Amino acid sequence: MRLPITPRPDVIVVGGGIGGLSAAFALTRQGRRVRVLERSAEFGEVGAGIQLAPNCTRILAEYGLLGAATRLGVLPGAMVMKDALDGTELTRLDLRDVEKRYGSPYLVIHRGDLHALFLRACQDAGVDLRTDAHVTAYENTRDGARVTLAADGGAAGSTHEAPLVIAADGLHSVARKLLVDDQPVNSAYVAYRGTIPIATARDNGAALDSVVVYIGPRCHFVQYPLRGGELFNQVAVFESGKARSLREGDGDGDWGTPDELDAAFAPACQAVRAGLPHMWRDRWWRMFDRDPISTWVHGNIALLGDAAHPPLQYIAQGAIMAIEDGYVLARHAASSQTTAQALRAYEQVRAEHCRRVLTTSRAWGQLWHLDGDKRLRRNAILRARDPRDYSFVDWLYGPTALTPDQEAPMFQPVPLDAAPARPLSTQRAVTAG
Repeated sequence: MRLPITPRPDVIVVGGGIGGLSAAFALTRQGRRVRVLERSAEFGEVGAGIQLAPNCTRILAEYGLLGAATRLGVLPGAMVMKDALDGTELTRLDLRDVEKRYGSPYLVIHRGDLHALFLRACQDAGVDLRTDAHVTAYENTRDGARVTLAADGGAAGSTHEAPLVIAADGLHSVARKLLVDDQPVNSAYVAYRGTIPIATARDNGAALDSVVVYIGPRCHFVQYPLRGGELFNQVAVFESGKARSLREGDGDGDWGTPDELDAAFAPACQAVRAGLPHMWRDRWWRMFDRDPISTWVHGNIALLGDAAHPPLQYIAQGAIMAIEDGYVLARHAASSQTTAQALRAYEQVRAEHCRRVLTTSRAWGQLWHLDGDKRLRRNAILRARDPRDYSFVDWLYGPTALTPDQEAPMFQPVPLDAAPARPLSTQRAVTAG
């Protein structure tokens, strides 16, 4: 099929996931002509639930999308952390109080619903959306950047050019190779997901109005409602013994299989074991991140989302960081005289913040999965925590600026050679992944 002739875009976004679409929408709102190139035959998102903290719902509100997102999702009343072995409560956050403190709600929503919301917003805004466009190469040009499509794609071997190219091409980003020769870091953990009717969750005695996370030795289990309370989302995460035994050069191997799922949660309390039969057992997600990098920009090519900073899931910020990236980049693009100035500001501001999110996610994963005496000491500290203590998330959820010249975490420059953030103390950990 011959594509219609369209004006040369101001921006090309590679990748039609949540990060790519949200960035395209943010830039279009600033008057840019944006083209999105998606590798798959159609736009879509795989997975189940996703948590959106106030640092994200605040952005959705500015975009005019929060009302629709709230109707599609659920505003839980609390976030509760429990011990996975004995089922006792360790600590909690009152999410109604969180909304009052940060001026925006904590929302849980189906990942597909959030993706569809951004897709409709892009369609309504006139974004040039293209599928079957597998980008295999990036290069800078005299006045911008160029991407090349795979020879077996829908537009075989064709190229697209724009003054700015944003690579939102995920964990295995092709564009990232222009900046650093690194590989994804295998955590040896695996996530199983599943959604069930809310009536089934009710029969199992699950909490229907909260985000609940059970933390245990080398495993954790998360539950919360979706779609206005019609569905119930569950996530089971555990360390794979098969993955730990892999040696360098062994390849991927067959690890994270359902037999390992059952074995990992065999010691868990009844509330957790009641949910396990309802997990999807024909698919699972191996959990990788990458080491932080401070350089995200190569000429007129910029990394965004997981291409720049794929985190582990423990503080539920992966998709949020991608949405923040697009928001910040669009704001700097609007306030800067040149693309180069906008990209310098974007990289300086976002790289340090996302490094802290990535390293904090790793630290919280270690904390959640403690065993033996360390688990008991952690539990004692968490039980003693003041439930009104927000110091551990103020840096993450706190109000952010709407313009780059305001003093706020999202826009405030931070020296990229600053000392690494210290791991969070056990007294301060609670957020579910």
